Amino acid sequence: MLRLTRLSLSRSDLSEQIKVVTKDCHVRAENTELMLAYQRGDITMEQYKLLLCSLHEIYQALEEALDSNSNHSCVAPIYFPLELARLESLEKDLEHFYGHNWREKIVVPAATKRYVHRLRQIGKDNPEYLVAHAYTRYLGDLSGGTVLGRITQKSLGLKSGEGLLFFSFPGVSSPNRFKQLYRSRMNSIELNHEDRKGVLDEAVRAFELNIQVFDDLQKMLSEMKSETKSDMPSKMERESTSEKLHMTGCTRHLTTHSKLAQGEKLIAKSLQIQPSLINSSPFFRMLLGICVALVTVGMGIYAL
Repeated sequence: MLRLTRLSLSRSDLSEQIKVVTKDCHVRAENTELMLAYQRGDITMEQYKLLLCSLHEIYQALEEALDSNSNHSCVAPIYFPLELARLESLEKDLEHFYGHNWREKIVVPAATKRYVHRLRQIGKDNPEYLVAHAYTRYLGDLSGGTVLGRITQKSLGLKSGEGLLFFSFPGVSSPNRFKQLYRSRMNSIELNHEDRKGVLDEAVRAFELNIQVFDDLQKMLSEMKSETKSDMPSKMERESTSEKLHMTGCTRHLTTHSKLAQGEKLIAKSLQIQPSLINSSPFFRMLLGICVALVTVGMGIYAL
């Protein structure tokens, strides 16, 4: 997977090596449908909420693993819970959108579950690999957080701070200076050749896992849209139903009018009134109408 020689592994800084080996993955991550939507500034509320759900699960697993290995020689130098921890912010954002019972409403795709499983696995078996995931996630969010936060706020019409705490790092006064500090701490970690190669491999894996999460989130969103559309009658079906109701109403109106006309003729015949007189005199037509109504009511009462 990696083309770095043993010599370059020993001489280059770890942060620079991670940049080199993840360059292609980084480009692919930026060109996922979810990230392209962010770049266009047309992120939807459903996209954002689903993203928050997955980020919560990922950061919960990552920060639990970092907390439990905070004294590990490879983790301690890059352990900055006060400055970088995202879990509390994500919980507040989810509560803003879903309410107090937000934990019951979290939905994540299979890729997110695989990511979480991997973080928990290396937290137990290979704590040094957490360096790759912490670097990929935290510095990525710190670098693009301000811009993505503004895009999200504008696209969704959110007020400042409402559901946007994930993008805020109040414990970091200067992102650029902090990133320099973080990289220097990471570069100070002592790793043998095999462990360093393992961390670099894990950095590539971290990007791949994130790409899979982004793709799965879009698939989930598309499926949700399809289900919503299938539950709604199509425009043609609605027009057809409306037309049928209109035709039924017209038929009933014509039938009723025809029956009234027949009733008038029968009563006129029984009273020996000339048809020409009925057609020319509105007064006679009104009288006949009253007679028809009385007969109809009388027949209804008799039937009861």
